[in-house]
Amino acid sequence: MKKVFLITFLVILIDQISKFYVKTNFYLGEDVEVFSWFKIAFVENPGMAYGMEFGGVTGKIILTVLRIFLIAGIIYYINMYAKKISNSYFIIPVGLILAGAIGNVIDCIAYGAIFDKGTTWNDMFQGWAGYPGIAKADFTGYSGWLTGCVVDMLYFPLFELDWPSWIPIIGGQHYKFFQPVFNIADTAISIGGFALFIFRNKAFITDSGERIKF
Repeated sequence: MKKVFLITFLVILIDQISKFYVKTNFYLGEDVEVFSWFKIAFVENPGMAYGMEFGGVTGKIILTVLRIFLIAGIIYYINMYAKKISNSYFIIPVGLILAGAIGNVIDCIAYGAIFDKGTTWNDMFQGWAGYPGIAKADFTGYSGWLTGCVVDMLYFPLFELDWPSWIPIIGGQHYKFFQPVFNIADTAISIGGFALFIFRNKAFITDSGERIKF
C-alpha cells in the first residue's frame, strides 16, 4: 500500500505543479508551441475528463461529490487488494488511476476558492464563461468550494485533414487529431486503466499465486 501511495503522491505533485504554473502564468486560451505536434494550451474544463461537460453549477457540484465518493471506493478496493498483491503490474496502474482521480478532484474542490479568476457559469447565456487576464492564487476565490474548474494544458494536434465530400455526415468537414486538451491527471488515469487491462492476467495474481476473481 505504501508503494501505491508513493506513486500517487508523486503524480499528484507533478500534476498540481503543472496546473498552478499554467494557471498563474498563462492567459485563458493562450498556447505555446513546444513542437509542431505538441502545444501547451491553457483551457479550463468545468466537467469531466478530456473537455466533456456535465450540466451547470448544480451538475458541477454533483459531479465533484460523485468524484469524492469514487475516490473513496478506489482507496477501499486498493487497500483490500494491496494486502494480497504486490506485483508492479497491479501497484503502478492503480497508483496512477488513484493519482489521476485525486488530481482532478483537487481542482474541483479547491481551485474556485484558491484563485481570484476562473471559468464560471453565466445564467444569462446558460453557459460557462471565461475571464480576462492572468489568475492569482490569493485565496479571494472566483466561485467557492466544490465549483472550481479543472486546468488542462496538454494538446497534441498530431495531424489534420479534410474529410472527402462523398463521406456521409462528416464529408467536407475539417478534422484534427487529437483535439481534446487534457492534463497529467487525465494521462495518469488513461495509462493506468490501459495498463491494468493489458496486463490483467498478471496484475490480479496474489503473492501466493492465486488469481483474483471478480
